[in-house]
Amino acid sequence: MPEPVIEIENLNFSYPDGREVLKNIHLTVYRGETLAVIGPNGAGKSTLLLHLNGILHKNGSIKILGETIGDHNLHRIRARVGLVFQNPDDQLFCPLVYDDVAFGPLNLGYSPSTIREKVEKALAEVGMSGFEQRAPHHLSLGEKKRIAIAAVLSMDPEILAFDEPTSNLDPRARWLLINLLKRLPATKIIATHDLDMVRLLCERTAVLDKGQILADGPTDSILNNLELLRTAGLAP
Repeated sequence: MPEPVIEIENLNFSYPDGREVLKNIHLTVYRGETLAVIGPNGAGKSTLLLHLNGILHKNGSIKILGETIGDHNLHRIRARVGLVFQNPDDQLFCPLVYDDVAFGPLNLGYSPSTIREKVEKALAEVGMSGFEQRAPHHLSLGEKKRIAIAAVLSMDPEILAFDEPTSNLDPRARWLLINLLKRLPATKIIATHDLDMVRLLCERTAVLDKGQILADGPTDSILNNLELLRTAGLAP
């Protein structure tokens, strides 16, 4: 059996107003997998991803690469799990692209020369070499999303988590991003309701609706089950 790299047991989460967002989530992701978590807006997909690198924690048990997330290891966990937000403006906050991509390695204590190498490598991986001195807020949405991915790749994470990566992109930028995701070798978990992308990229799919996992299995089987997709608000 492949090595489990994400192990979630009995994960529950409610907002301070008492609204339940996640209910008794059990999920295992194996090394090298590309797993889709599909569901309508408000299903709890983003909240689930925020638990993977400890932005939200203390709810249920979550192991990353065999290590249970806790206050004592958040710095280490966040270097191993790269989370790419739906809106890149939530992730890019420096005046220059170079500074955004260098931010993670800088905080991990790398030398200036190593940081420079990691920035160059990460930008090359996303097809954005030469953008180091550009201002992120002057870039297109598709370019910003690729820079946000580079900012995560610069820390060499073993797991990548993407929140609605293709949302609001025009067709050309969408296909560029899909091809980029396909090339990345890390274990990937993608929260989305872009079912065409799921069919192209993900061998396994979990359906999340109203905070609960309704189904988890081979992507073709899940996406061909129209009754299941209708129940989850993902089909007419």
